[in-house]
Amino acid sequence: MRCILRISRFALLLLVAAPFPALAQQAPATAAATDQDRDNTPWLYRDSDVPVDPAWRFGTLPNGVRYAVRKNGVPPGQVSIRVRIDAGSLMEGDAERGYAHLLEHLSFRGSAHVPDGESKRIWQRLGVTFGSDSNAATTFTHTVYQLDLPNAGRAGLDESMHILSGMMAAPTITQTALDAERPVVLAEQREQPGPQVRMQDALLSLMFAGQPLAQRDPIGTVETLTAATPESVKAFHDRWYRPERAVVVLVGDMDPALLEEMVVKHFSGWQGVGPAPETPDFGAPEPGHPVSAAIVEPAMQRLVTMAVMRPWTVFQDTVIFNQERMVDLIAIRILNRRMETRARTGASFIAAGASLDDVARSANVTTIRLLPVGDDWEAALGDVRAIIADAIAHPPTQDEIDREVAEIDAAMRNAIASEPVEAAAIQADDMVHAVDINETTTNAEGSYSIFRGAVDAGMFTPEAVQAASARVFQGTATRALVNVHASDPEVVGELAEAITAQPAAQARRENVADVSFDDLQPLGEPGSVVSRETVVAQPEIEQVNFDNGVRLIVHSNPSEVSRVYVRVRFGGGLGALPADRQTPAWAGDLALVASGIGPFGQEELDTVTGQRQIGLDFAIADDAFVLGGQTTAEDLDDQLLLLAQKLQNPSWDPNPVNRARAVMLAGYSARNASADAVLSSQLDRLLRAGDPRWGVPSRETIAALTPEAFRAFWEPILKSGPIEVSVFGDVDREAAVQAVARTFGALPPRPAAANDGAPVRFAAHDAEPVVRRHEGQPDQAAAVIAWPTGGGSDGIAESRKLEILAAVFRDRFIDRLRSQAGISYSPTVISRWPVGANAGGGVLALALVPPDKTDLFFQVARDIAADLAANPIGQDELRRAVVPLGQTILRRSTGNNFWMDLVEGASRDPARYAAVPDLADDYVGTTAQDLQALAAKYFDPARDWTLEVLPSAQAQGAAPAAAAAQGR
Repeated sequence: MRCILRISRFALLLLVAAPFPALAQQAPATAAATDQDRDNTPWLYRDSDVPVDPAWRFGTLPNGVRYAVRKNGVPPGQVSIRVRIDAGSLMEGDAERGYAHLLEHLSFRGSAHVPDGESKRIWQRLGVTFGSDSNAATTFTHTVYQLDLPNAGRAGLDESMHILSGMMAAPTITQTALDAERPVVLAEQREQPGPQVRMQDALLSLMFAGQPLAQRDPIGTVETLTAATPESVKAFHDRWYRPERAVVVLVGDMDPALLEEMVVKHFSGWQGVGPAPETPDFGAPEPGHPVSAAIVEPAMQRLVTMAVMRPWTVFQDTVIFNQERMVDLIAIRILNRRMETRARTGASFIAAGASLDDVARSANVTTIRLLPVGDDWEAALGDVRAIIADAIAHPPTQDEIDREVAEIDAAMRNAIASEPVEAAAIQADDMVHAVDINETTTNAEGSYSIFRGAVDAGMFTPEAVQAASARVFQGTATRALVNVHASDPEVVGELAEAITAQPAAQARRENVADVSFDDLQPLGEPGSVVSRETVVAQPEIEQVNFDNGVRLIVHSNPSEVSRVYVRVRFGGGLGALPADRQTPAWAGDLALVASGIGPFGQEELDTVTGQRQIGLDFAIADDAFVLGGQTTAEDLDDQLLLLAQKLQNPSWDPNPVNRARAVMLAGYSARNASADAVLSSQLDRLLRAGDPRWGVPSRETIAALTPEAFRAFWEPILKSGPIEVSVFGDVDREAAVQAVARTFGALPPRPAAANDGAPVRFAAHDAEPVVRRHEGQPDQAAAVIAWPTGGGSDGIAESRKLEILAAVFRDRFIDRLRSQAGISYSPTVISRWPVGANAGGGVLALALVPPDKTDLFFQVARDIAADLAANPIGQDELRRAVVPLGQTILRRSTGNNFWMDLVEGASRDPARYAAVPDLADDYVGTTAQDLQALAAKYFDPARDWTLEVLPSAQAQGAAPAAAAAQGR
């Protein structure tokens, strides 16, 4: 059953993107044989008593293709299409490893009726953005093709279904296509982060020993991919790509009858080739295999993963099955809350968590993952096992159970309220997921009725939850993997003993006293409105100024039912921090909110917000510090109260600061673990000429952070600087004004914020690339070229045209580096224009490439830049850049966050308001001559900046690490 309580899938599934769509095949229209016509039970719900979601329309074609369609107008005009093939890496033979994923790539290139690469251009003209609107995923158990078609009319949908049906029935599997796409797949494999891949491989090999899943990573192997021939890949296609193994899902802003008609028209003519194969036996966990293993990955955190394995048993998705799983879930939630409480107060582990998952139709698994403090994983594992033992030996209190039940109840009621604005793409993905794991799907009301049925039947008792705690830790085998930073021949045996030793009899429990919002200090008298005006006419956005200097930007929009977004900007952000030294700003998102509000620490905050829709988020922008959260009209007052109290009456629990320091130190070595990791940790600072306000601080800086230094830095920031509050969403405007008056309006006037910052500078031109080194795979490198542009609100119109220029550049870049050269899986080009700063923006081209191909990367990038500056692009190329970007903006504009992003900071920078009405014209009105002029202006070879991330000498000389050393 798809509902808010669904147990998440095991985190090892490998999702593979394929940004190149392709062709299709016209099929004769025939009448659909619907399931309702045969026995009045939709195919998804056979052998299930879960309430049928009446919004879905199900059917089965005579050739065996099953389908599900429904109407959904979120976002308006879009149709989300999913085609699921019941064939993943577990269907591969030993010589076919990687074929399911390789076939996914080939299917996107072309088919019998659409030439190679043409589908990409067709979909671009229809507004499709590749990598987001069109994609695919190959997992252990299926391959899913995804298309979110914006502004979908009958003709565009018809053409798209034509393309997709051809991709399934008759993809182009020729030597030419294989030779072109195989390097792309090998590049994708090469670009994966080595330590994480080795960790995953070791985990699969240990946990699923004796089962196919242990050796069936969807990416395949270099040997099998290199040996693939058109004949062998076609044989795999013919065996598994069959109509009876396909499910077609369409959800969108169209009459379901038309959606159904499209399935019938395009998929009825598909016929399988040869006899239908039997789905392989995926096996079951069995004893007699090693129970422990170790892997040495210095670039990754020390991590222990312990799993209790059981056979996979999801054969019938019934109400009682789901209710019993809910009892298990309550037990897991209580266990996680206890572990989190211990971690927050200074335990032997930084973090620990449990999950219950059905994995790839191969096992039902209870997994514990824990991150120890320092090197002592044995102590951390012992402490976690003691918490588990206590949960098994002693029933939880009814108060603990009631807290979890109340939080789930509140979340499910909120899901009912917000279901009318659930996106079509989410519903399509949920349907595919339900089919994959042999479950059903129902609406939010149906899910809630099943949950309430369990509550009313008294299923959540201390005895029942205690029994569930024992049940989820019983199984066929218990296995564990540890990552260590130095080889130790004893560690495997020590781990085997640690997971079987008798745990401590008792574990300390933390009890949180009853708390309420009444425990907070009064803020003062409500503020008075001194002025208000409509600052944007369409959509109507108003600014309200209070007598204490607080400024409110408010927009009432009921289209997102029961959702209200709150954003509080204060101070000067990164731009106001000193540029000559490192500050504790880096720890803000990890520890600032968690350090408490008034009398509430993090535990108390969880208690007062757990049954409410109240969020507490923190981020740092270039020009402001930002608190925020998503709430409802009913909870808006208390949402605003907590945020206002955080500024006025913060508390300073030292534990979150100590934990933040431990988290950063534990993961610090990973920042050089791969070329991609180096980009993530260093690129922002390098692009800003080494400015310490950006990027990851040094290990010494992190280790030196104390709670006292953290407070000394953040306390004056919270107390000073102007405040801008934004409230957007399903709320009465006057009610929002009054709520802000009672909270932020009641704060005393604030002094001006300190501004120790210096202007942001873009990195200066370098004659030779800057070089950084990584410690990962010797065949992996990264390259970046960037041209400085600008920033500030006065240049917003130009920044929008630069986005289009970047889109054109990106399309050419992908074509040259991926489709033609095959040296990079995911090259990209982006334009950054910081509205809150007058400089620092740039156009960046970057890619992961082999170390000996960085020169080719720079040559291609400079050739494209020079051509864009010298020659205007054609109208079709312009259209294929503008239309997808315009459709993306159109769809995003139906949500409140889009408008919040546009006008944030505008209460003190009105040019941001002034730019809103010109949004559409700035994009649609862009000409080929505009883009050429921008390219000539900014793509100056005398100003570009370049970077290479190359393997270190140690990485170049090292052989790949062994996957794992298995033991007892």
